[in-house]
Amino acid sequence: MARYTGPSWKLSRRLGISLTGTGKEIEKRPYGPGQHGPNQRIKLSEYGKQLQEKQKLRFMFGVNERQFKTMFIKAGKMPGKHGVNFMILLETRLDNIVYRMGLARTRRASRQLVNHGHIMVDGKRVDIPSFSVKPGQEISFREKSQNLDTVNESLEVNSYVPEYVTFNKDTKVGQFVRMPERSELAAEINESLIVEFYSR
Repeated sequence: MARYTGPSWKLSRRLGISLTGTGKEIEKRPYGPGQHGPNQRIKLSEYGKQLQEKQKLRFMFGVNERQFKTMFIKAGKMPGKHGVNFMILLETRLDNIVYRMGLARTRRASRQLVNHGHIMVDGKRVDIPSFSVKPGQEISFREKSQNLDTVNESLEVNSYVPEYVTFNKDTKVGQFVRMPERSELAAEINESLIVEFYSR
């Protein structure tokens, strides 16, 4: 299944979650798309709720179905809670860490930064967005990518950096300090529904 590249605002409204991370799409119209507007009453089945929760998380991170399921299986082999491990694995993707450091306004934009070869991990260029960053690894820019306009604009807007990463705006060097805890991850996701979905 291919990665979704359609209109993120419409999809955000359908899933009831901000996929851009800005919250603007939900703020403007806090109901699903369609001609009936806010008067729509759709009661989801148990399966429907599980599927919707899976889609929320998958589209939030911009991961295709195959990658998503592969990571889910990997999370199940780790000690601890399956659903929490899964969310932590998604959070440690390089494109997400770049986004968390404030170097891009959206995960889609951070994925492009990685794809285009602008990002280095421990001094080596890495152009694979799904690369799993380990605690202690350093994230920086290639020398010729130091002053990208999109990055500078994003850094002006973004002031929040979660505690499990550090970032120095002057040197544009950051570090993935430690694995995040569940309380630091998306509160709007019910990961147990995703575990139920794949356990059917």
